[in-house]
Amino acid sequence: MSNPYSAYKKQSVSTMTPVEVVIKLYSETERQLAIAVNAIEEVKDVKKAHNSLMKAQELLGALRGALDMSIPISSNLDQLYDFFQRTAEKANMHKDAASAEELKKIIPMIADLRDAFTQISQMTKEEIEAQEKNRKK
Repeated sequence: MSNPYSAYKKQSVSTMTPVEVVIKLYSETERQLAIAVNAIEEVKDVKKAHNSLMKAQELLGALRGALDMSIPISSNLDQLYDFFQRTAEKANMHKDAASAEELKKIIPMIADLRDAFTQISQMTKEEIEAQEKNRKK
């Protein structure tokens, strides 16, 4: 017998728009990095920190994989995701106060990206096109 909650989660992800998936990936990356910071600083749980940092790296990899490089901003996002991944990798190697501080610096950046994508997802196609026209002027 399958797990009803698991089936529900799978169904909800499969009906999400691409932007909603990106927002979800940002939120979960942010959550995993916060768990890692807590595990390093508060609980001193190396295994928990490792697991969260590995999940965060996978999520960042998924974000990088979802980029459409024909869109100009994708190159910038790829560089940011690469920086975030390298920061998480370094933190996973050291798991010390300095790496926790580095993670604390990238968490708000990820939150800002999530918020920007949330705003975009709430805009109509006409609003996006109007903004694009104004940007080109």
